[in-house]
Amino acid sequence: MHVLVTGAAGFIGFHVAAALLSRGDEVVGLDSLTDYYDPALKRARLAELERLAGRAGARFRFIRADLADRDAVEAAFAEGPFDRVVHFAAQAGVRYSLERPEAYVTSNLVGFANLLDACRLAATPHLVFASSSSVYGGSEAMPYSEHQAAVHPIQLYAATKRANELMAHSYAHLYGLPATALRLFTVYGPWGRPDMALFEFTRAIIEGDAISLSNHGVHERDFTFIDDAVASVLKVVDGIAMADQDWQASAPDPATAFAPFEVFNIASGKPVRLLDLVAAVERAVGKSARKELIERSPADMIATHADITRLVTRFGEPPLTPLDEGVTRFVAWYRTYRGL
Repeated sequence: MHVLVTGAAGFIGFHVAAALLSRGDEVVGLDSLTDYYDPALKRARLAELERLAGRAGARFRFIRADLADRDAVEAAFAEGPFDRVVHFAAQAGVRYSLERPEAYVTSNLVGFANLLDACRLAATPHLVFASSSSVYGGSEAMPYSEHQAAVHPIQLYAATKRANELMAHSYAHLYGLPATALRLFTVYGPWGRPDMALFEFTRAIIEGDAISLSNHGVHERDFTFIDDAVASVLKVVDGIAMADQDWQASAPDPATAFAPFEVFNIASGKPVRLLDLVAAVERAVGKSARKELIERSPADMIATHADITRLVTRFGEPPLTPLDEGVTRFVAWYRTYRGL
């Protein structure tokens, strides 16, 4: 297939682009290379994609562009037609949304609106886009299911991701654009983002710095290893969103629609305490952490735990990498990347 991957220099977008290239698809990667975190890591990911494409005999082309620039989006779509558009470009980070809300409006709302309209004009066969487990917000009715309402976001990041789902649903209804939302749960692994807990914990433990554990380290996250997440994402990419013929307006199911729009949790379904993640890093590094236990930020969810029944029913059981194995693989990558 000929696939456009936005956010191709980002963590998950990079891995999805790599998997597509490895199986022989042609990939156009788009990214704005913002400085939210070190752009050198993003450039290193792009260089890895170039090497992978060369080894696989696949075609990869990179376009540096901002989705908030409508003209740039139109120019990118001139590289098509695309059999799939896989959208991972976004302003990421939960707590950063408290500092720079305007960045989330520009990237996650304006940029996504431009992408949706470009997909409409190009009659894209399937748009797959990253949402987030954060959309479940203040709800503590776990495990989180796509069939429950997601109407209480607790930070702007989550609000923009939920807005993306609603925007895509409207395009699916009005224009017949098949669209699938991926509610990703705390994805981790090699080439991960420096602002995420695993990266920071690994750096701090190796360098002897203290690590701060929100909510005294007792809150839980449904950690999902990157390879497992990508395996599910590719199945969703191949399985075009469908309208639910049994959908009832009198008892609406948030997971499906009368339009070709679907939602899937992408997760392990097995939450882990933050303290247990730290212990796994300590084992992989071979060194104990200095811990600072702090109060929970109002932007932090108490826990996340996904119900993946819908994903399993549609696409089969996803792979499940044990936490210790996933953390060990991350730490090995980190040491190599840092030259340690």
